[in-house]
Amino acid sequence: MNWAGKRIALIGPLPPPAGGMANQTRQLAELLGGEGLDVDLVQTNAPYCPQWIGHFRGVRAGFRLMPYLLRLWAAAGRADVMHVMANSGWSWHLFAAPAVWIAHLRRVPVVVNYRGGEADDFLARSARWVCPTLRRAAGVLVPSGFLRDVFLRHGVESRIVPNVVDVARFHADARPRCAGDAPHVVVARNLEPIYGISTALEAFAQIRAACPRARMSVAGTGPQADELIARAAALGLDGSVRFTGRLERDEMAALYRDADVVLNPARVDNMPNSVLEALASGVPVVSTDVGGVPYIVENGRSALLVPRDDAAAMAAAVLHLVRSPELGARLVEGGLHEVRRYTWAEVRHTLFSAYEAALRGAVAPAGAR
Repeated sequence: MNWAGKRIALIGPLPPPAGGMANQTRQLAELLGGEGLDVDLVQTNAPYCPQWIGHFRGVRAGFRLMPYLLRLWAAAGRADVMHVMANSGWSWHLFAAPAVWIAHLRRVPVVVNYRGGEADDFLARSARWVCPTLRRAAGVLVPSGFLRDVFLRHGVESRIVPNVVDVARFHADARPRCAGDAPHVVVARNLEPIYGISTALEAFAQIRAACPRARMSVAGTGPQADELIARAAALGLDGSVRFTGRLERDEMAALYRDADVVLNPARVDNMPNSVLEALASGVPVVSTDVGGVPYIVENGRSALLVPRDDAAAMAAAVLHLVRSPELGARLVEGGLHEVRRYTWAEVRHTLFSAYEAALRGAVAPAGAR
């Protein structure tokens, strides 16, 4: 099918904050536009109007919701296909579900692109609310085998459309990694409890005990910022840990290229962009083995995996890398091989096939098998 000139209504958040779904929404809009599609982007986290209303919890949702619903209704009237980026919790109920039902009312095929490591718990709690909405979708797209398995356990069919890594921006250089006694350790996750940044700080304190010249950069924003800065100071790390705040994409790419190892200390995860970007940048990764992470990397071949909330295991893995350049080189090679599956050249056909199936009505409704 020739997609040039077709209109896609893309529903999702945009940075800031620069979380995984927001980054993927922005990137997908750019990639689809580059293919000649007319992308009508409906932002779920548009700025509050008036801005001061954002300070009032409970009230601000209503001020955002009504303009959002009006934009959805208009976009559905113009679209050939609607693509809804979806997550668990209130994000589903406030943003994803209304988009699906409006598409259903306006008889526009809609695909639900579900992401988020907490899907299993969410579906277990809310299946009676979520599944009737999913049955109105032409199909469910998930970024990983992990989420496909989760949805199957709840009787929902889905197809895998992986996250896309911008390999033109996130690319390796020739610098050796994990050599010497002054490794640069990078964490690129938002500062929220589910991402386990405090565990990374505790691990880094142990790394510093063995490598006094080691340094850490924590790239991200979030509600735990003050707490984590205080925790770093309490651990005696305030001179060796830098909290960068939010970085633009090119700044983030430069930070990866300056890193010797990237930590992913997440407590819940699906397909973390930070891991894929690190692999594409030729940086060894040490990650917790939660959720979808073991679906995208193999322990000892393309990353080192450790249990969640285990600072000692995380520190030991980093020190093993620092002391074994051969291991670091092997992980870099394995990571670069793995990340080829996440380029736009590999993903685009799968995504367009899902759109075509939605237009034909060939995808079975996403409900109980």
